[in-house]
Amino acid sequence: MNFESFNLHPSIISGVRELGYVTPTPIQLQAIPPILQGQDLVGLAQTGTGKTAAFVLPILQRLSQGPRGCVRALIIAPTRELAEQIHDTTQGLGKQTRLRSVTVYGGVNMTPQIQKLRGKAEIVVACPGRLLDHIRQKTVNLSHIEVLVLDEADRMFDMGFLPDIRKILNHLPAHRQTLLFSATMPDDIKRLAHDILRNPVTVQINHTMPLTTVSHALYPVEHHHKSTLLMRLLKHADTGSVLVFTRTKQRAMSVAQRLKKAGYIATSLQGNMSQNQRQAALDGFRKGSFKILVATDIAARGIDVSHISHVINFDMPDTVDAYTHRIGRTGRAAKTGDAFTLTTQNDNAMVRAIENTLGMKLERRRLEDFDYTSPPARSTHAVPLQQSQRHHRRTGTGSKRAGSQMSSDSKPRYPRTGAKPFGKRRSSHAAYSSGSSARKPHSSHN
Repeated sequence: MNFESFNLHPSIISGVRELGYVTPTPIQLQAIPPILQGQDLVGLAQTGTGKTAAFVLPILQRLSQGPRGCVRALIIAPTRELAEQIHDTTQGLGKQTRLRSVTVYGGVNMTPQIQKLRGKAEIVVACPGRLLDHIRQKTVNLSHIEVLVLDEADRMFDMGFLPDIRKILNHLPAHRQTLLFSATMPDDIKRLAHDILRNPVTVQINHTMPLTTVSHALYPVEHHHKSTLLMRLLKHADTGSVLVFTRTKQRAMSVAQRLKKAGYIATSLQGNMSQNQRQAALDGFRKGSFKILVATDIAARGIDVSHISHVINFDMPDTVDAYTHRIGRTGRAAKTGDAFTLTTQNDNAMVRAIENTLGMKLERRRLEDFDYTSPPARSTHAVPLQQSQRHHRRTGTGSKRAGSQMSSDSKPRYPRTGAKPFGKRRSSHAAYSSGSSARKPHSSHN
């Protein structure tokens, strides 16, 4: 089956071909037909499965007919990065339709956004806080909305946006099509779906399982050896772009600085950066100007880079869902990828939870020429990392705050509790302990 089978407008098919989409992914196959028919929908799918195109294509088809020059579709996303990703996809797929899309999020001046909104855009991709600012200042008119999309609904809940979402709903027409996409379905999201959707179709695409194109491996190590082990792994790299995840903003900056001092072309992405700095880091990573991006979980759902070959968890995430979303950044678009996690004894419970979800035991690897027994190094780099970890435990900011960053509008929200190196895919495992992790063919678009 191909995209022509959806009977989309020729101008939209032109965009599909230009972006290189060939075969619809499972979420696209199951979600596009009911959305085209005007039905409400709940889509349960993880990142990297092609869900963005699953709702963008039907929106473009609907808006290609009817009035122009007023906002008819509203897409709400939790982070600026995801909003920009959706906007880019909308512009690419709808290039020949002449439909206009604008992004609305905090951390930047409102004036250019107001000017773009006055430019008669038909699609608005927004983060909740800044959208409410525009609503209060009456600089956006949502009275003509025909389609509402809530993307990454569980992430918005994690970031404390649920009250804002409900406020926004009060300014939308009651008669509309509503689409809700989420990787997981906590009770609060179920209640929201029940309140705002009308007889929705539910599409579920293996939403609790990470992509089968990703190979997983654990590297057990003491915390004070993490930085050295990361350097050793990267030393063997013969790969594309590498995405490294840390638990805190400070650690992301520290690790990125160490990588740059070691000669790697690296940058960081975290909540203390301005929007221009964050965008420059993302653009540079997409274009290959930066080979390594060190990020907090704020980037886990907003990075759309097809050539990420490796995801490295410098710090273990606090939930299985967070692990799934992190590694979903690699193994995309039918490519294969590797997910490496540096684990300490404190991570054993989370390792067991991940293995239970995957239904398999993850391979443990050790470098034969790596000194795992040396004492902590007394360097200006290692000490802050250890102090940060002790402070992290002492202040109780572990699992409750690890997944919570600054909001998409740069305002604090409500925290919620909550043996081969890089190189050739089938190189010798002589330097590592035994174990394997097979990959299965998979296809996805974004």
